[in-house]
Amino acid sequence: MSIRIANIAKTYGRPGRGRTRALEPIDLDIHDGELIGLLGPSGSGKTTLLRIVAGLEQADSGTIHFAERDVTNVHVRDRRIGFVFQHYALFRHMSVYDNVAFGLNALPRRERPSSAEIRSRVMQLLEMVRLQAFAERFPAQLSGGQQQRVALARALALKPDVLLLDEPFGALDAKVRQELRRWLRHLHEELHFTSLFVTHDQEEALELSDRVVVMSDGRIEQVDTPDALYRQPANRFVFEFLGDVNRLEGDVRDETLTCGEARLAVPGMPDGRHELLLRPHEIHLSERDDARAHLPVSVSAVVPVGAEVRLELEADWLGEPWLASVGHETFERLDAKRGKRLFAHPVRLHRFDAERPQTLSPVCAS
Repeated sequence: MSIRIANIAKTYGRPGRGRTRALEPIDLDIHDGELIGLLGPSGSGKTTLLRIVAGLEQADSGTIHFAERDVTNVHVRDRRIGFVFQHYALFRHMSVYDNVAFGLNALPRRERPSSAEIRSRVMQLLEMVRLQAFAERFPAQLSGGQQQRVALARALALKPDVLLLDEPFGALDAKVRQELRRWLRHLHEELHFTSLFVTHDQEEALELSDRVVVMSDGRIEQVDTPDALYRQPANRFVFEFLGDVNRLEGDVRDETLTCGEARLAVPGMPDGRHELLLRPHEIHLSERDDARAHLPVSVSAVVPVGAEVRLELEADWLGEPWLASVGHETFERLDAKRGKRLFAHPVRLHRFDAERPQTLSPVCAS
């Protein structure tokens, strides 16, 4: 089921008493079977947009279509959506089975399946979410991750045209979140339903989504695949929001940037004051400088994280510490313990003070 969001805008408050624009006029096309992430900081408008799509809030202007059906003024109960909330919203006095069956049992008599059909549907869903053995338990007897899977099974019981999820994993710990993300991605590919989910977690959005909608101050900043979004951000906000950022500010003259004792060749960059950005993995570290880069740093902190080691780098010429990501082999070769003096060699630099985003690729030391 495709979704067409056209010119949707929303303002809160009363005229003359201060009004807040929650959504600028927004246009967004979601393809049939896509899993779309709405990503942005608090106050960016992502939850407001989700609630308008659900019919839980009314937009000031614009239209929403599910395929060819105009649902702009259709009541939430008639939109054929499934909704999964952050805090599960399960009925505590009902068993897992009864929670999943609730929507089916609540249908008008003429639309309600038989008891046998309901049981078959519920048990099929519980098997799908790997909870068939827990059918008679109550929510309080389940872990957070299991409760969220029950909530998802309940949302799918009515075979919705669209599945909406509001921070679905926000109340879970990091390991459970990661497991549920993989599970939901697998389930989505198996059932091919159209999904729209809200998150402020960059990793979650990039891992789970077919495309990510990055929002800020009620606007859409960029819509793209996770890979394109990360590699080709449309603007500085997108670049900075999607991960850790290191900043290098200095004066450029004759294609060389200087900042205190630091020096870096920046071919093609005009003279003047510039700020360049780079990510932790875009720094090569060495025990010596070269003709292109003299960026001396000292290791101030060492944090092993899975397959890589994160180093915090300080220098007098830096306004704030840098972060660098290196493999364990590189870490051991450099003996990059705290206090070690090294030289940074940027592999890639990003500039957003021009009309268009610009990426520079200096040749790093070997």
